[in-house]
Amino acid sequence: MSVPIQTAVVTGASRGFGRAIAAALVAAGTGVVGIARDERALRSVRDELGAGFTFVAADATDETLAQDVIREHRPGLLVLNAGAAPHMAPVHEQTWETFSRNWHTDTRHAFTWTRAALRAPLAPGSVVVGMSSGAALAGSPLSGGYASSKAAVRYIRGYAADESERAGLDIRFVSLLPQLTPAGGVGSVGVTGYAARQGVDRDTFIEGMQPVLTAEQVAKAVLEVAGDPASAPEYVVSGAGLRPVD
Repeated sequence: MSVPIQTAVVTGASRGFGRAIAAALVAAGTGVVGIARDERALRSVRDELGAGFTFVAADATDETLAQDVIREHRPGLLVLNAGAAPHMAPVHEQTWETFSRNWHTDTRHAFTWTRAALRAPLAPGSVVVGMSSGAALAGSPLSGGYASSKAAVRYIRGYAADESERAGLDIRFVSLLPQLTPAGGVGSVGVTGYAARQGVDRDTFIEGMQPVLTAEQVAKAVLEVAGDPASAPEYVVSGAGLRPVD
């Protein structure tokens, strides 16, 4: 990264994209505070990454948690990556509880940490990266409210960027929209569901997704946008790289 960041907070750090992002940041010399519910998985990440990774086993949607972590660690980077695996079923086979699952996790945690970042506020020059999804652009008919929850993450980013500018806070807000990939738990569930919908096996479906996006590419994208003050506000992330959202 061109701009050194001493401390980053990564939500959903125990697996998938979050774990890869934490590893890339630690390798770049940034101390990472990882947030996730699964303490055992977080300990595994710490064993792998060493002293550069500390963790808090907690629910990332907790408002007090967000306020306390920001106050204690004063991060220069927030990566809002936590999310729930969607319930895969057509809309008429969903219940409201399954349909709204991602609103209660993905969207709520993005709102919670964004609000805390503005109210603290984070130091000038800090960056908040919100993990949206390519589904926010194209939809996702088998995953209930997942696509709309990720679209809301994009709107929250835009609202927060406007408020940062209005208040002269100089906090930069960026959204990344990864394409569907078998990397990570959420994408793996999606790939399995859509393969079945098309009547093909999982391997055949993945073959049609080439080049397949990897968790390491998502991590690289986070480092790139965090270190570039001139970055666009939103990027689609695919196996071919970064592309600004039109």
